[in-house]
Amino acid sequence: MNTFVWVLVGLFIYWVALIGLRDRGLLPSYIGTQGPVLTLHTQKGKELIERLARPKRFWRAWGNFGLGIALVVMVGTFLLLVVQAIIVVQNPPEPTAVTQPRNVLVIPGVNQFLPLSVAPEILLGLLIGLVVHEGGHGIFCRVEDIEIRSMGLALLAFLPVGAFVEPDEESRRDADRGSQSRMFAAGVTNNFAITVIAFLLLFGPVMGAISVASGAAVGGVFPGSAADNANLQRGDRIVAVEGANVTSNGDLHDKLASIQGRSVDVTVNRDGKEHQTTIQRSLLITGVAQDSPFASGVEKGESISKANGTSVYTEKALDRELGGKKVTTMTVNGSKVSGPIGGLSTLQDGPLSSQTNLNVGDSVVITAIDGERITNSTDLSSTLDGYDVGQTATVEAYVNDSGRYTQHTYDVTLKDNGDGKAIVGILVSPGVSGISTSSFGTQLYPAGVFHDLMGGQFISMFGGGSGGPVTTFLFGIVGTLLLPFASLSMPVGYNFAGFVGWNSNFYAVQGPLSSFGGGVFLLANVLFWTGWINLNLGFFNCIPAFPLDGGHILRMGAEAIVSRLPTDQGRQVTTMITTTVGLVMLVSLVLMVFGPRLLS
Repeated sequence: MNTFVWVLVGLFIYWVALIGLRDRGLLPSYIGTQGPVLTLHTQKGKELIERLARPKRFWRAWGNFGLGIALVVMVGTFLLLVVQAIIVVQNPPEPTAVTQPRNVLVIPGVNQFLPLSVAPEILLGLLIGLVVHEGGHGIFCRVEDIEIRSMGLALLAFLPVGAFVEPDEESRRDADRGSQSRMFAAGVTNNFAITVIAFLLLFGPVMGAISVASGAAVGGVFPGSAADNANLQRGDRIVAVEGANVTSNGDLHDKLASIQGRSVDVTVNRDGKEHQTTIQRSLLITGVAQDSPFASGVEKGESISKANGTSVYTEKALDRELGGKKVTTMTVNGSKVSGPIGGLSTLQDGPLSSQTNLNVGDSVVITAIDGERITNSTDLSSTLDGYDVGQTATVEAYVNDSGRYTQHTYDVTLKDNGDGKAIVGILVSPGVSGISTSSFGTQLYPAGVFHDLMGGQFISMFGGGSGGPVTTFLFGIVGTLLLPFASLSMPVGYNFAGFVGWNSNFYAVQGPLSSFGGGVFLLANVLFWTGWINLNLGFFNCIPAFPLDGGHILRMGAEAIVSRLPTDQGRQVTTMITTTVGLVMLVSLVLMVFGPRLLS
């Protein structure tokens, strides 16, 4: 059984044991149960909260500010969830890893986006979030003269899943609506404040002390590839090729392209030590598009040894041999396969489908444009980039007709895609006729991209410009929030959960903090997850549905509005409003999480 199943079995056994202890009266009075959740109640800490609540004027000002923030976030969250749910219903997206049952659980090691290697930092961030959230409720209870019945921690087995401050209900009902609303908003306000502090420290001094180490970062190797055969591993850093220093991932690509021979001597840094190895390059097939004309004859993991009878072992040599003939023969694992060579494309709604007899969804292999030979997707994209809106191009292509590719020529007038860029209306598949290859065999890790995003540079990398310090900071937070799901939300191929051991070889500590060594990576992880978790806690608790803080604030607001209406059924109207909004939120959340799998 996998880890997810073991966790479910363990939770079930724990729940059964908990019920047995409760039914036999063996649980102490300070321990309560809510389903599988165990709650620990205590009276300790009231004195500290009383002292912290003494500057009441300050806290009320902070509470009014926080209530305004919470109301804005509540409205925004409501609209966002409803709009997303409508989009899912109207146009169900393809299911992704995010919606898998195991990834709904926020448990490191079970959730694939929360690696076990940073579980201590994640749990510390969660603990900080719970303490400041419930501490805010506790302080405002005393600021607004609401008695505290008890405080405590909620546990799922041994994992802290929540904390609570339990106000005395009679005392709470005696407080006015403004006092209660400030009390309920205090938790999310504190979470947002911790988020700002954590990311200011992360984007500033901490990431300022971390730089990207020189070299090409190896995030993985393809099984059976040249790099795999040479025993290159995830976490290695290639620092030299044929005696020439390698400074970055791009630099490695350029240097390999300039080397004609099959054998390549490389210097690898592994765990801080350098060693030499030799790579014997060979063309490994790393991907085959479903509509490729070679799909029935080649498979991922096989190797291309010849093109038109000539031995090839690099992408450059393959392109050179394939450039002469539009229909060619390749030798793959000893067998010969033939087909058209060019840029494999799927037609979309655009000029090529509307101005010809082709249909949206048809597959074509474009072999030339205005006589210029196209051998792969890179050639196709770069050639089309040179055209302007309104220009007419002669497109030579092989069209898939029930599995057979036949040659055709079309004159197509390029149209505007909406931002002034000329398009022909195609979705291009990577590689040569949909076949992706790797002669070296490494999957490079985007260490520089992740470094810049952790440093708050999202707007300059993906936003198309720069803004003021506040805008840059806010967009930096957005970019950082996406890092654990980067492979799904960004074109990088990897997720980033922090400096998790193997990827720390791609970074170096510099400046005044260099004396702390790897401790700087640990601090960066703590700040990253503390900010990430607190922001998500704040947004989640602002959802206007019970028993969340947003639901309580919604009730206070609904009561205030309904009390001004000419009706003697104010309580029923208030209940109707809060119940309706809560159900809408529940349905929206279910559709967002499970809709892609249920409706696709």
